[in-house]
Amino acid sequence: MLEGLGRTQQDLLNALLHHAGGMSIDELADHLSVTRTAVRQHLAALERDALVLRGETRPTGRRPEQLYRLTDHAREQFPRQYQMLASVLIEEVADIIGHDALASLMRSMGRKLAQDREPQVVDEARIVQHMNQAGYEAEVFFRSSDDKEIVAHNCVFHRLAAAHPVVCELDLALIGALGGGEVDHTECMVRGGNVCRFKLRPLVEKASEPGVSPNSPNPTPDRDSDATDT
Repeated sequence: MLEGLGRTQQDLLNALLHHAGGMSIDELADHLSVTRTAVRQHLAALERDALVLRGETRPTGRRPEQLYRLTDHAREQFPRQYQMLASVLIEEVADIIGHDALASLMRSMGRKLAQDREPQVVDEARIVQHMNQAGYEAEVFFRSSDDKEIVAHNCVFHRLAAAHPVVCELDLALIGALGGGEVDHTECMVRGGNVCRFKLRPLVEKASEPGVSPNSPNPTPDRDSDATDT
């Protein structure tokens, strides 16, 4: 976030946000009411932090001017409303297809994410690696030598899942598909838990899909699960 930067650097980035084509050192110095030397120092620091990059040069009557512009990483430091968009989308989809179909869709998405990451069944340690790449801050917890579970300290969809618990179905299907089993969601942060706990168990023959949340009201098997998983 921009709050971690000094006031002048925040103003510099804000100026570049409003000038997508880039600004020169002279333009930035004039806009910020600071010296060219100060602008160079701030730009050097922001370049090191991957917030600013050198863009095109602009011809002048003398030496061409170097223009500076924001990186994509810098643009992501400004306010975004991905949470609001995702919440509205979930509400609209639920209204159109119903809760059961939405839960089925979430599970299908979880299985697809698993297939994209690992085409074969893996153990808990490997599942945790994939989860940590996505920001879950997960680890394998051993209750005994043959009793282990996955503990996630960060819910990457926390606010969204708090408003729409059906989102948890994606996590459960992801873990279940990676581990080739069913998943018991024994503790959940959005339901008052301190962490999220997941325990893999062998796939039951009657179960049509891995990772069904016990928190979902009467989850129904996907009619097209065989076609989806092939």
